[in-house]
Amino acid sequence: MSAVAVDAERDAGGATALRPMREDDLDEVIAIEQRAYPFPWTRGILRDCLRADYPAWVLIQRDRIIGYGVLSIAADEAHILNICTAPEAQGRGHGRRLLRALLQIARGRGVRRMFLEVRPSNPYAIALYHDEGFNEIGRRPRYYPAKDGREDALVMAIELFPEE
Repeated sequence: MSAVAVDAERDAGGATALRPMREDDLDEVIAIEQRAYPFPWTRGILRDCLRADYPAWVLIQRDRIIGYGVLSIAADEAHILNICTAPEAQGRGHGRRLLRALLQIARGRGVRRMFLEVRPSNPYAIALYHDEGFNEIGRRPRYYPAKDGREDALVMAIELFPEE
C-alpha cells in the first residue's frame, strides 16, 4: 500500500490520524458499518478488499477507529467503494478528511478519474461530494437494497490532476 503523508490534525473532538487498515481493525470497522448503514458490508467483503490489496484507510481518534475508506484502482481510474464515519462522529469534518485522503492516494497512483455511487436519500454525502468537486454523471437504477425494495444510486465522478 502506498504511503500518504498525512499529519495528525486537531478538531473539536481531539487529534486524529490516518493509517492503512489492517485485518485486526475489522471488528471496529464492522461495528461502525453496522451502526451507520441499514444494509452494512460484511466482514467477508472488507476482508476480501484487504486481501486484494485495495487501498483501505482508517481514521483514528483517541486510539479508536472513527471512520474508514476503501478504494479500488485500475489503470488510471479509481472507485470509492466505501467511505464511512461513525454516526457519533459525523458532522465534524471527518468524512471530508477521509475523502481528501482517498483523493490524495489516488493521485499518487496516477489516477485521472475517480467514481463513486451515493444514495439519493443521503443529501449530506451528496453535498460533500459536490463541495469537493464531484459531478453527477449518471444513475444506476435499483442499485442499493432499501427498506421497501431497491433504491437508485447517483453516479458521481471527478477528474484528478497531478498535484503541483
